[in-house]
Amino acid sequence: MRWGGITKLNFVPRERHFYELFKQQGQLVSEALGELSLSLSEARSHHAKLREIEHRCDDVTHEIYTLTNRTFVPPIDQEDILHLAHSLDQVVDLAEEASDKIDLYAVSSITDSANSFGQCLAQAGSQLAIALERFSASEDLVPVLEEIHRLENEGDRITRQALQQLFDSNHHSAVDLIKWKDIYALLESTLDECESAAEILESITIKKA
Repeated sequence: MRWGGITKLNFVPRERHFYELFKQQGQLVSEALGELSLSLSEARSHHAKLREIEHRCDDVTHEIYTLTNRTFVPPIDQEDILHLAHSLDQVVDLAEEASDKIDLYAVSSITDSANSFGQCLAQAGSQLAIALERFSASEDLVPVLEEIHRLENEGDRITRQALQQLFDSNHHSAVDLIKWKDIYALLESTLDECESAAEILESITIKKA
């Protein structure tokens, strides 16, 4: 519709579309971390599935970037939108990379620590999906974000214990040490990125309050 040569833009559908896209990202994060957790518990690669999820998440992230550039007045700050979208996409990228390393290194036996870390990641993915659902509905995020922070602390504890066991053990070859040190670092980075996404969500909700 036009008044005096000025086009009236309907921002409402685009505003809601941002939240729907973030919900899609949350679901993909949860799916990716669930697959990674399964690959760790089953000691077999789920890389093909994770690569497919990663491609889907790239598509959603690209759609968010495009929508941001096309929307004159986005529902939240443009910088926050791009920062959150990138962080969620990065979680999936790191999960895919961790799965790729498990495949590349032909890991056939999973440590108890890696299995425990996988469970933390799966829970963090589920909590991020819930947080983005609540974000869309303008519901309280605090309990969910606190749980993600707790899981990240638990991941730090598992990593320290895992590395200590790795270097104290006489049952690991030098090659195994290198492989597992790399895998643990990727798992920790993935969980750290989950917390980063939670912190961005917290910052956005504070600004909106």
